[in-house]
Amino acid sequence: MKTAHDLVVAAKARVQEISVLDAEQAIREADVLVDVREADEFAAGHLAGALHISRGMLEFKFSANPALQARDLNIVLYCKTSGRAALAAAALHDMGYLQVRSITGGFDAWVASGKPVAKPDTPSFD
Repeated sequence: MKTAHDLVVAAKARVQEISVLDAEQAIREADVLVDVREADEFAAGHLAGALHISRGMLEFKFSANPALQARDLNIVLYCKTSGRAALAAAALHDMGYLQVRSITGGFDAWVASGKPVAKPDTPSFD
């Protein structure tokens, strides 16, 4: 029986990962940057310009959104440490997307490198 770790290792063997150092340029060149973490993780901080689509809804959201259906979209994905992003990238490849990359080390590596993090404005009730 395969474990989650086994599935991530297999996915990482099939997908292109990019380093945090190369991520900024890849993001600038991407058609879409996707954060596949859960909503509470995204709300706590995310990469500027990222579209939030949790891993569990990825295939459904890409299939339902006409803006995301072109199979030649240049897509960059990330999650917390890169496991979910690798699984998401493999799923998108299986759906026929041709240019999908994930960020090695994910959001944690981005933050550890001192890269900027966007946080939603919280309303003031004063």
